[in-house]
Amino acid sequence: KTVCCTTFPQETKGWWNSPLSTSGRQVFGAPHSRAVMRILFVCTGNAARSQMAEGWVRHLAPAVAVESADTRPAGLSRHAVAVMAEAGADISVQCSKLLSATAWRDADIAVTLCGSAREECVALPWSPATQREHWPIADPVAAPAGDDSLAPFRTARDEIRARVEALPATVENK
Repeated sequence: KTVCCTTFPQETKGWWNSPLSTSGRQVFGAPHSRAVMRILFVCTGNAARSQMAEGWVRHLAPAVAVESADTRPAGLSRHAVAVMAEAGADISVQCSKLLSATAWRDADIAVTLCGSAREECVALPWSPATQREHWPIADPVAAPAGDDSLAPFRTARDEIRARVEALPATVENK
């Protein structure tokens, strides 16, 4: 079962409510009676980056079907949960899952967020219709400990949000 985050009133207008036509199919903001864009985010641990990406899509574009997965289970990072909550997106109900537990073959867009996931995913028998993207975002979990342990998570969160917001233009230009 898919659990969506709450969409806050101040964020009810934007690209996610506008139709985006690609290959004759309406995507972001599509009513449930039409084809819904399916996005998959993959990272090695599915602990932070891919979880935040899934959370942003759920928060900004609740009509889009989104999942995240990993190639090696690591569990959801409490720091990722904390920084997303700071930004108004609740990912606490999400869980870390293996790629094989998702509908990855049905993805319209598959985004890898780390080099090792990209390398492992290249060999998968993707549908020719699946658009594959790679977002090389630094792993906040692997960042050196500093005065503010959440700082690398905030940086990743903000970069991921910007990329999620730019995703419709990327889809439109393919």
